[in-house]
Amino acid sequence: MAQDRVLITGSSRGLGRAMALTLAADGYAVTINGRTDSDGLSHTCQLIEDAGGTVHRLVADVTDRTATREALEADIDAHGAYYGVIVNAGLHRDNAFPALSDEDWDQVLDVNLNGFYNVLHPCIMPMIRLRRGGRIIVISSVSGVMGNRGQVNYSAAKAGLIGATKSLAVELAKRRITVNCVAPGIIESDMTEDIPDATVRELVPMRRRGRDVEVASLVSYLMTEPAEYITRQVISVNGGMA
Repeated sequence: MAQDRVLITGSSRGLGRAMALTLAADGYAVTINGRTDSDGLSHTCQLIEDAGGTVHRLVADVTDRTATREALEADIDAHGAYYGVIVNAGLHRDNAFPALSDEDWDQVLDVNLNGFYNVLHPCIMPMIRLRRGGRIIVISSVSGVMGNRGQVNYSAAKAGLIGATKSLAVELAKRRITVNCVAPGIIESDMTEDIPDATVRELVPMRRRGRDVEVASLVSYLMTEPAEYITRQVISVNGGMA
């Protein structure tokens, strides 16, 4: 029996890489995506291959609707529809709202929110035609749930993903395709390395940063058959933040 295929966008490093490694270890044939064919994407691919996993790379900038659609359609035509899609590619450009530039606003919305449409739209009908259900997992953020100073653009985009997820979940429920959001808090990564440890201890009841594997483990579970009754949910992984 062929392996179920899973696409993970933004897989060249950090959380995307952790999810790709975890799902490959779970036995999925993973397709990793990056904006360019970078050293980071190659490293993710190498790690999966070294561990005996099945991996394919798909290079596409999720903000380029036409190029993304063409790349996805070609990949699906060649290898079959995805059973699961993880919308993870993201970008932040933090600043106080009056200091945000037009580019800061547009780029963050384009990558985080338009990327949702650009990636999922070509994938949905092939997934439906599989007639065996499926899994869509959207990576939002604690900022999209509760807002955060200096992240009006990022919070708007990540909150938009929550609304889009909830609506899409309703549309796809009868197809046995679940659609959920995972909302990480402060996770160890280059995005959070500038946050002082003292601030983390103040904000997070567990008094530490989360680990990417702690998010990836939840994503792994949501992909499984026992998770089939979980849909339209926002599940936070944030150490107890409100």
